Amino acid sequence: MCQTGNCQVYVGIYVGVITGFEAQKRNKKRVNVYIDGEFSLSVSIDEAVGLRKGQTLSDEDIDALQAQDASQRAVDAAARLLSLRPRSAAEVRQNLTRKGIATPVIDEAIERLTTMGYLDDRAFAEFWVKERNASKPLGTRALRYELRQKGIAGTIIDDVLDDQDETATAVEAARKHLRRVRGLTRSEARKKLTAQLARKGFSPSTTREAIQQIFEEVDAGDEPFFREDTEGKDADRDWTEDR
Repeated sequence: MCQTGNCQVYVGIYVGVITGFEAQKRNKKRVNVYIDGEFSLSVSIDEAVGLRKGQTLSDEDIDALQAQDASQRAVDAAARLLSLRPRSAAEVRQNLTRKGIATPVIDEAIERLTTMGYLDDRAFAEFWVKERNASKPLGTRALRYELRQKGIAGTIIDDVLDDQDETATAVEAARKHLRRVRGLTRSEARKKLTAQLARKGFSPSTTREAIQQIFEEVDAGDEPFFREDTEGKDADRDWTEDR
């Protein structure tokens, strides 16, 4: 490796001299470092600031720089992922693993991101539930499953879902499908809404209560919403009394 005659060996530890720096053509934020006239490693611009031409580096120094750089690369990759939307720590870990990053490096990156506040499973769980309630309302059972799939701890899931008003969420979910049942008979609409809410993870009792509220809302309107059928409102009464 030594070609310039500047390298030295002390007690079996190689010591080389930084002979040059070169900005990478494809990534201007990274710098190639040359030791004894040969390419040795690449580092970020921030890391390169701490180096200088003529500086001596041992093998241990180079290993430390490479480890620091690997950690920073992992943090940068995670930051790009987090810029798209919040993620759980488990999601970030899975993404970095798919990129072939070593487990110890991932562990350090996740620890750094957590310390900096970029990773917070509780905040992520709250974000996920809020977004679901706004765009795609789901029952507590379905939300619990999704959060578990994202690696959120059971204690955090319990705390976040504790204040969830499942009936209000079910009513909102049913409202989003009202136009699809307009003009049907009450019994037909009830069956469709029941099936829809069941698929979204709402319990039978919550589904019944939500649909009853929705029916009361549309009945209060000026124009008939449902087509008359033989069951009529008597069926609604029987249906709600079965709860």
